[in-house]
Amino acid sequence: MKVTVITLFPEMFENAMSFGVTARAFKELGHELRLLQLRDFAIDKHRTVDDKPYGGGPGMLLKAEPLLAAIDAARAESAPGSKVVYFSPAGERLLQSRLHDLAQTENDLILVCGRYEGVDERVIELAVDIELSIGDYVLSGGEIPALALIDGLARLLPGVLGDAMSTKSESFVDGRLEYPQYTRPEEVAGRRVPSVLLSGDHGAIEAWREKEGLRKTQIRRPDLIQENGQ
Repeated sequence: MKVTVITLFPEMFENAMSFGVTARAFKELGHELRLLQLRDFAIDKHRTVDDKPYGGGPGMLLKAEPLLAAIDAARAESAPGSKVVYFSPAGERLLQSRLHDLAQTENDLILVCGRYEGVDERVIELAVDIELSIGDYVLSGGEIPALALIDGLARLLPGVLGDAMSTKSESFVDGRLEYPQYTRPEEVAGRRVPSVLLSGDHGAIEAWREKEGLRKTQIRRPDLIQENGQ
């Protein structure tokens, strides 16, 4: 899979991609991360990529011409069927199920990171396939949402995690949160590891995990229960 990021701040990705599962995915396992500096696609000598919005109002918008040119350049270097993703508060909420879909289809991705007050609407109309949001709040740009998507996606790609089963029982896979987990020592500040986890009875452990995962979801994220009809 190739992921191309169009951004004014490629340095944010260069640093983040040097660690953990993302480094493994893009440096060791053959997946490719390409960074495009939006200013390289400006059409004037000052490398201008933003302008005032028509109709007035605060802030600046990213211009259509540089963005469309950058997207065209990214598409030219991507496999057929590549998807253009733009990050916006108006977008579909990014869920684990969407990450699984993106990982399974293995389409190349082109991630467009907005800045300032956003982008010219015509970019979305002409070039964007998927509009995503990571939550109901506003950030200064699309770089952090793009990093979140890349990290969440990378760990789902084949071979990235040491144990492929790691992603099968984690939070949101079955519309619920993951069960509580414990490690050594057996007692911390008077709180002991549940005895069932020390029993060696795998059937009992699995049943406990199922029950506790559901209980945790009911207490902390009851909305997941309602959404999935559990």
